[in-house]
Amino acid sequence: MSFDYDLFVIGGGSGGVRAGRLAAGTGAKVGLAEEFRMGGTCVIRGCVPKKLMVYASSYAEAFEDAKGYGWSVGETSFNWGKLIAAKDVEIARLEAIYGKNLMAAGADMYLARATVVDAHTVKLSTGETFTTKHILIATGGTPFVPKIEGHEYVITSNEIFHLEEQPKRFLVVGGGYIACEFACIMNGLGSEVTQYYRGEQVLRGFDNEVQGFVAEEMREKGVDLHVGTDVQSIVKTDAGLVVTNTHGKTLVVDQVLYATGRVANTAGLGLENAGVTLGRKGEIVVDGYSQTNIPSIYAVGDVTDRVNLTPVAIVEGAAFVDTVFHGKPTQPDHELIATAVFTQPEIGTVGLGEEAARESEEIEVYRAIFRPMAHILAGKSERMLMKLIVSKTSRKVLGCHIVGHAAGEMIQLAGVALKMGATKEDFDRTMAIHPTAAEELVTMKTPVAS
Repeated sequence: MSFDYDLFVIGGGSGGVRAGRLAAGTGAKVGLAEEFRMGGTCVIRGCVPKKLMVYASSYAEAFEDAKGYGWSVGETSFNWGKLIAAKDVEIARLEAIYGKNLMAAGADMYLARATVVDAHTVKLSTGETFTTKHILIATGGTPFVPKIEGHEYVITSNEIFHLEEQPKRFLVVGGGYIACEFACIMNGLGSEVTQYYRGEQVLRGFDNEVQGFVAEEMREKGVDLHVGTDVQSIVKTDAGLVVTNTHGKTLVVDQVLYATGRVANTAGLGLENAGVTLGRKGEIVVDGYSQTNIPSIYAVGDVTDRVNLTPVAIVEGAAFVDTVFHGKPTQPDHELIATAVFTQPEIGTVGLGEEAARESEEIEVYRAIFRPMAHILAGKSERMLMKLIVSKTSRKVLGCHIVGHAAGEMIQLAGVALKMGATKEDFDRTMAIHPTAAEELVTMKTPVAS
């Protein structure tokens, strides 16, 4: 049977574009459709603009710290409009690169919504229909907002990057990394920030000590963080949004950001037409090779709800091309993925937390909590945390956790060591770089009492 395309990708984010580019590079005829903007969540309304805002929000502290080092800092002020405009220029630049690189590889790009007609057919919102040997779904995820009273007044991480004015009174609902990051960002930019999380502690799934450490530091920096608290209702008034929480207390704010999780972006894609199996949360169920129950249809990235990180989607896209277009069956490796959370202070983590490790074997825990040199003359009390989880039997480092400045940069290289199977003794015989905060990773000699 002759097809219009060898591969049609639905979704122009990091995973879909990587797969489309690499497949086109093999000589395959590739089409890709994106209904919003090329670059997907990460580039347009996720990691990239968020990190730019993290940088912006860090300057308030930097100005204060400079005084301790002899600098006289004049009057400072922050202009929300200038930040958003500069951010928009950079995002537009990156968006153009995504499209340019895709087409340079020889793929056809359609700025339209695509839906699945059957196992080998896609239809665009323009009315065009194409047949294709393979379909790759890479539509990512979308924010979830519960249907509480007044939910129509809230914003999500999609909208916060486009607000015309900075909200002076700001409520964040949620306790995951997105919620905590935006609470810190807005606090650093000068907004009065409150955060509600219904669970016992923020950053569920992280090492317990890391959770508590970051929560304490966030509060020290000015975030009014309330755990065991949720929103009951939101009412719009002339004074602002009146939020009633589950304890019956009210709060008046200018904006409410909901960061209460994300769901797979599969609604209305027509996957039922082809018989594709979905999980209970709407995610596409795939095997280790990213293949669905329909042999011609694959899926990568957040839409599969495996490990929802941009670099993971990229690796999954590349593995898909190796499997389907190079004849080299390749499963993406989801073990020991290093990750960073750009809270203030920052988190870098790879491997198991203390609690998860204890459930599987006997371990030793090495910990250092200290005030880094950079904070001394600045007169700051902020501390750093470094933690290694070590197997008593194999001596392998099972987990590495860092909280503090540049934790994300440090954990990338620690991730290489853990991926190679480094032992505690490998860390010990690595010469320290002095004076740095990172040297603590190789100078911790005595395990803490269990």
